[in-house]
Amino acid sequence: MSTSTWIIIGVVVVFVLWIIMVYNGLVAMRQRVNQAFADIDVQMKQRHDLIPNLVETVKGYAAQERQVLEEVTNARARATQIQITPDLVNNPEAFKRFQEAQAQLSGALGRLLAVSEAYPDLKSNQNFLALQSQLEGTENRITVARNRFIQATQQYNTTVRSFPSNLTAMVFGHKEKAQFTVDNEKEIAKPPKIDFAK
Repeated sequence: MSTSTWIIIGVVVVFVLWIIMVYNGLVAMRQRVNQAFADIDVQMKQRHDLIPNLVETVKGYAAQERQVLEEVTNARARATQIQITPDLVNNPEAFKRFQEAQAQLSGALGRLLAVSEAYPDLKSNQNFLALQSQLEGTENRITVARNRFIQATQQYNTTVRSFPSNLTAMVFGHKEKAQFTVDNEKEIAKPPKIDFAK
């Protein structure tokens, strides 16, 4: 074989190796996005599991706050109706509904906890204090998981959009993932204010 043939073969081999490297990188990044979203899901389920106990505890002390209690219960029901799957990040409309449901739940929880300020006996109840502490820890873990998801998604989306890796992404069907929007992020990322020390 001639030198030019070896050069062409060498270029083709380098090109194929580059495509394999980019493809494997995209797959690894996609897995990080899916894992980061799964971490959010775990924390959201923990949050959803705490809410009925919190509502029942508050109900025992503040039954007249029925509207707030129903609002929290309804917001939780809407949030748990959304099936959280790795494919959710591939569907911007479904992801937006997920964000909105979580924002409504955060707002309702914030109002419930604000109502509890008016009930000194509730604020000193050990069950309530334990639930409040668990909820606060869960909200913090949700924030950490959300930040990991944002970073993983940003890296993946940047690679999918950047030249020349976007060509490999296009050929193998890698599309951008849905991301938390700024408007919803402000509302979702803000854990309910919990202050019972007063």
